[in-house]
Amino acid sequence: MGQASDPQRSRRRRTVLGGGVLAAALALSGCTGAPSPPAPSGTSSSQAPSSASANTAPVSSAPGSAAPVEGGSGTAAGNLPQLVENLSPSVVTIFTEGGLGSGVVYSADGLILTNEHVIRGATSVEVGFADGQRVEGTVKASDAVTDLALVQAKRTGLPKPTYQSDLPKVGEGALVLGSPLGFENTATAGIISGLHRSIPGSASNSLSLVDLIQTDAPISPGNSGGAVINMRGEVIGISEAYIPPSAGAVSLGFAIPAATAVDVAEELLANGSAKHAYLGLTPGELTAQIADQLGIQEGAGVVVLAADSDGPAGRAGIRPGDVLQSMEGVELTTPEKLLAELRKRNPGDTVGFKVKRGDQSLDIKVDLTDRPASTTTR
Repeated sequence: MGQASDPQRSRRRRTVLGGGVLAAALALSGCTGAPSPPAPSGTSSSQAPSSASANTAPVSSAPGSAAPVEGGSGTAAGNLPQLVENLSPSVVTIFTEGGLGSGVVYSADGLILTNEHVIRGATSVEVGFADGQRVEGTVKASDAVTDLALVQAKRTGLPKPTYQSDLPKVGEGALVLGSPLGFENTATAGIISGLHRSIPGSASNSLSLVDLIQTDAPISPGNSGGAVINMRGEVIGISEAYIPPSAGAVSLGFAIPAATAVDVAEELLANGSAKHAYLGLTPGELTAQIADQLGIQEGAGVVVLAADSDGPAGRAGIRPGDVLQSMEGVELTTPEKLLAELRKRNPGDTVGFKVKRGDQSLDIKVDLTDRPASTTTR
């Protein structure tokens, strides 16, 4: 990914706020069935709420990593038919009782990377390959916060693609491989349209639609969990969501950066779950009406709608009605911006907030913790 990811971000884990677009228009690309807003790129009828993913971490050390598809030598770089032919065996279709989605080979022994919303509620699935073979698959581990999951398919000797650890450059070519609307082994093409995208309004119902890659390569229901690749045949992202034409959008698709996906996958493999820094509050948009109710001047900031009194923010003295203006010097303009900044942090980190409370300006330090297994706050 051309604009190299910040090395500090690369070492970070994901984070969770407290308890709570477009959001009504965005669709997860997960399962084909009835994509819910935000529209997943998959297609299961049990469509999950919008999801997206998070920070980027180096992936070059991922086990079983294969060399790029002839891209380094230039023999296939930019040759779209050859790229599709080379990568198609590494992209699968995942069938569940509720619908279908896509996945990407993560290791030669049958491990498949996909979206959590594609397999949500399932313990066993069916995995379809480009050569027509279908085998049984078992859900090995999943993480709803980053919307990623691992499925173990009963097939070995699979071709694992290279997962690129750097962010792509805006303007470079992109291919999306997956099974949109059940049309298996489909390829669509476009460019990288933007980086570090967050979906406005998504923080109220999803933690994953932040820090995404944007592409104009068409993504549709059923694409979720599939591959976004560059012109060297490297996986640069996992298809995540799109904004449908009904919302006035034209080719607005989003993907989880490959480095994020590998970071989470390695954690799921090692521990069966992924850890996320926890703040313990519910963020909200600071509207003119809310600013008036709080007796403060409207401006940038994220209002605290609720705070767990026993959570990190509550223990540090942050209260409902406070306005978080910045975190570690970064201006907080939306709840999604807060989520994106938190993704760069680890449990155990201490972060400083500038907080507006009435006519007071406060500096508050918060010690982030591990996200509880079950919580309604972030």
